[in-house]
Amino acid sequence: MQSSLQINNLKLFRQNELLLSVNEQINGGEILTIMGPSGSGKSSLLNWLTGSLPQGFHAKGEVLLNNNNITNTAAHLRHVGVLYQDALLFSHLSVAGNISFAMPAGNKKQRLEKIDDALEQFGLSGFANRHPDNLSGGQQARVALLRVLLSEPKAILLDEPFSKLDVQLREDTRQLVFEQIRYHQLPALMVTHDHSDAEAAGGKIITLTRPAAKAEIKQIRE
Repeated sequence: MQSSLQINNLKLFRQNELLLSVNEQINGGEILTIMGPSGSGKSSLLNWLTGSLPQGFHAKGEVLLNNNNITNTAAHLRHVGVLYQDALLFSHLSVAGNISFAMPAGNKKQRLEKIDDALEQFGLSGFANRHPDNLSGGQQARVALLRVLLSEPKAILLDEPFSKLDVQLREDTRQLVFEQIRYHQLPALMVTHDHSDAEAAGGKIITLTRPAAKAEIKQIRE
């Protein structure tokens, strides 16, 4: 069965103001991009999808992950991974400790072998015991991506994940992230201000306005 993330008839409100309306299905390996100015509801959409909508906001609609309704499921049980603009690595843990923190429980030796294999695949062989503060920005971004992937998510959200990287590093990291999304056949939703990110994702782009009367939808590739 193909994986999918369905947002069914979502209407997201701040107090009584309608921020956005979304009705979309994202299949495995696809990336839906959400663009729009600050205050248009992009971050609130991610909060709703992760089950962490703050006070003062409310929503109508449903979210289904692989045809399972997770609208009222606790955040830690949703199996939705998030990649942020900051790596958010724990300074008190090694690289391996940061990655294993999010992994499902299991045999410790097998987990460490899996981490070593993944680090090698990402060009970080021998980095398991390194301190995250001693890594470059690109290396931190790759460790953050590995932490999300090895948590075995069923969908992934991208919250401005490349915005703090310089141009060349941004392109390289973006390519790696998108390749992994397609390789693992994860449905993905990305929030970004950068048009090059949106075009590189190769999927549908929804541009929100403020206030959210209607969203302009640009299909750049089937």
